[in-house]
Amino acid sequence: LEKMTDLVAVWEVALSDGIHKIEFEHGTTSGKRVVYVDGKEEIRKEWMFKLVGKETFTVGAAKTRAAINIDAVGGFAYEYTLEINGKSLKKHMENRSKTTNTWVLSLGGTDYRVVLEKDTMDVWCNGQKMETAGEFVEDGTETHFSVGDHSCYIKAVSSGKRKEGIIHTLIVDDREIPEAVE
Repeated sequence: LEKMTDLVAVWEVALSDGIHKIEFEHGTTSGKRVVYVDGKEEIRKEWMFKLVGKETFTVGAAKTRAAINIDAVGGFAYEYTLEINGKSLKKHMENRSKTTNTWVLSLGGTDYRVVLEKDTMDVWCNGQKMETAGEFVEDGTETHFSVGDHSCYIKAVSSGKRKEGIIHTLIVDDREIPEAVE
């Protein structure tokens, strides 16, 4: 079993439904190209005569567009770059930090990753889009949801500063959860 013998690149991509692992095999003698997403084979091409190019596929529950670019960098060396929604992985991650908030917490021995998509106010927990109920409160809004038998809400309050905008805080069982850095 010649598993992963031509593995040339591995990326971890944080999306709202979780962190996805993308692996790429490139056989520079056979021209073989294989893309794995979370260990599952998404694309397999054998005997490609063109060693450079692009492979496109989707990642995660929201079927996010992804592409691997294969470029020659002189001689028989190749460079592999991952794009998410048409942006480099670095740009995607920078943009994500502006458009989402992420919290990682443990409840009763189970780890949870909660993501707020600020543009839609969608809340994701461990890969599932949550049922939420929004309500206006004196100093902002609260978006309520449950994780198991734990009551949770994300409080949105104006920072009072234009550059900072709105501050989002996750409260679980009346406890404030610090934001995670991904």
